[in-house]
Amino acid sequence: SPRTRDARRWLAERARRLRGAPHRVLYFHQADDPYGQLAAQALGELVRRYDVELAPRLVGPPPDDAAPERARLEAFARRDAADVAPGYGLAFPAADAPDPDDVALANRILAAGLADADFPALAVRTGAALWRRDRGALEAMAANAAPQAAARAALDAGNRERARRGHYLGAMLHYGGEWYWGVDRLHHLERRLAVLGARRPGAPADPIAPRPDPSREPARAGAGRGIVLEFYASLRSPYSYVAMERSYALAARYGVELALRPVLPMVMRGLPVPAAKRLYITLDTKREADDAGVPFGRVCDPVGRPVERAFSLWPHARAAGAGPAYLLSFARAAFAEGVDTGTDAGLRCVAERAGLDWERARADLDREGWRDELERNRAQLLALGLWGVPSYRVQGGGRPDYATWGQDRLWRVEQEIRARL
Repeated sequence: SPRTRDARRWLAERARRLRGAPHRVLYFHQADDPYGQLAAQALGELVRRYDVELAPRLVGPPPDDAAPERARLEAFARRDAADVAPGYGLAFPAADAPDPDDVALANRILAAGLADADFPALAVRTGAALWRRDRGALEAMAANAAPQAAARAALDAGNRERARRGHYLGAMLHYGGEWYWGVDRLHHLERRLAVLGARRPGAPADPIAPRPDPSREPARAGAGRGIVLEFYASLRSPYSYVAMERSYALAARYGVELALRPVLPMVMRGLPVPAAKRLYITLDTKREADDAGVPFGRVCDPVGRPVERAFSLWPHARAAGAGPAYLLSFARAAFAEGVDTGTDAGLRCVAERAGLDWERARADLDREGWRDELERNRAQLLALGLWGVPSYRVQGGGRPDYATWGQDRLWRVEQEIRARL
């Protein structure tokens, strides 16, 4: 809840003041993480604008249980970083995976500079050479590189600290007990620092890397005919819920066809979601939901049978023209209203709010005909190189298909739609 979050922040700030400590921001940098290359480009400006002490740590890739689709995750991260970098005013090449020997050399270079005030600049230079596969540039930077054993020790220490503090990814910032992911969540950290009075006199108040907002530009009603927006969502994904109503509104804004592609939750598809990941997702979703004006926080986890029972009514809801309303009603009940959607009473509330007649709908309750459709959707998602939700594919308008993952990529989806009008 906001009250609990604010209390924790107050306690963290009180403890900092009692210690006489600076505003200390930990930064966990993974050399071969594309999002780390983007984050490093913004960190120098963070230090210039805010009275903070940046404490970098080296880390390796996330553990297997936090990255069950590692190959897809790494391939998507490279593609996604190149895709979003221009929108943030940053740079990332459309690159293949770096050479493992180059990664090892990059970590030696970075390990030697962990205590330097200009670590962000070093990380940017090192990463640029790494992603260009410029071995010569890396070797030129390696004159004062740490020995391999020292780099390994720095990585091990960073990995342990990251896990101890409750995370698993690279490009993560940690301040006062909370985590912030790279440039995509930097504005949340900036807002918190500004409230604490840490912005330097004369520093700009605008975010360092504001999330682009194409919706500020006028739309032509009905201009999107012939364009299809596929929306892959899960009934247990809080990010899907936060994106759902905005995704519907986006399709309506441009008059594009909205094609709903529901899939089973990751954990019900055999993909593990460790406790640290679940906690971070919940807390991060709350921040993103607050920014979007979406109610979130009273959660009754629908994993397992509640999701299956809900999907047994999906064919009926879609046939009745209530598919979008039904998915949104269920997600809102589960993530904002604390409704036990596993009960008949809870599911009835969901169905009737979506405009369905409960007595007619319940005739389809617990039928199994929905599974084949969701399996086809899952297979389509994997064919796009994606696995998580919410995901999107934009088709039509005389341009190649565009696919991406994440509620924080809705601005790119909108840009793609606008480019096809």
